[in-house]
Amino acid sequence: MGILVDAGTRAIVQGITGREGSFHAAACMDYGANVVAGVTPGRGGQLFREQVPIFDSVEEAVRETQPNASLIFVPPPFAADAIVEAADSGIPLVVCVTEGVPVQDMVRVYRYLERKNTRLVGPNSPGVINPGANCKLGIMPGSIHQPGRAGVVSRSGTLTYEAVHQLTREGIGQSSCVGIGGDPIIGTGFVDALRLFDADAQTNLVVLIGEIGGSMEQEAADYIRESFSKPICALVVGATAPPGKRMGHAGAIITGRNATAASKIAALQQAGAKVIPTPADIGSTARSVIDHL
Repeated sequence: MGILVDAGTRAIVQGITGREGSFHAAACMDYGANVVAGVTPGRGGQLFREQVPIFDSVEEAVRETQPNASLIFVPPPFAADAIVEAADSGIPLVVCVTEGVPVQDMVRVYRYLERKNTRLVGPNSPGVINPGANCKLGIMPGSIHQPGRAGVVSRSGTLTYEAVHQLTREGIGQSSCVGIGGDPIIGTGFVDALRLFDADAQTNLVVLIGEIGGSMEQEAADYIRESFSKPICALVVGATAPPGKRMGHAGAIITGRNATAASKIAALQQAGAKVIPTPADIGSTARSVIDHL
């Protein structure tokens, strides 16, 4: 079953005619995603891959094709408006891959979405994939995934792929994989994803990958301790990062004691998560947990 996307997902791609948008839209379609429309202002009436209609606005695309998800590849200065446009058109799931969206723009979007029935994944997200349903909305390499019962949720795109590769190598398939994004302000956080995985009957184990910066891992630890009912393995990277220095992601900055890797690891361990020692141990740690269920 998985979370967020399935065989019934009907997606539009905002920015489908750009270099990144066209490349990854095609890859999503090749994986099996049902891309029903694209949106690029000024390109209305054209076709993508000779089959997918392109519209000038999300409103037109919704009216003509009835999508229930949007994948955004709009450049950073315009990404916030693209998210708002999708929400105003009533699309329930928006996945924003765009990196470099100004934080001030995301403050505005975050507050705006509180009044909407739209779930945002991202920005700066690799996307969402459900291997069992052959549905991918994002930039992750579909070939390394296999259907199964392990959920993956991560702040890091690259480590999401590494986690999936190791799980697949161990013979552990995935129910869904969600890259929540590495920016300071994002839509769906760890707790949101864990709540969905906890309710999903097809997910038996969750692998969580965090990093320095912010307090999302501590919030996840509180939720795990109080409400989460399934085994969970957790990796937090950035143990050697110096305070105040951005490490990779815009949100990966140590700004206080809670933002350090040590603090996050301690909180997750105390909550009952099985701590993954290093990125190289993701698959073997998950295997050890499964073997003791």
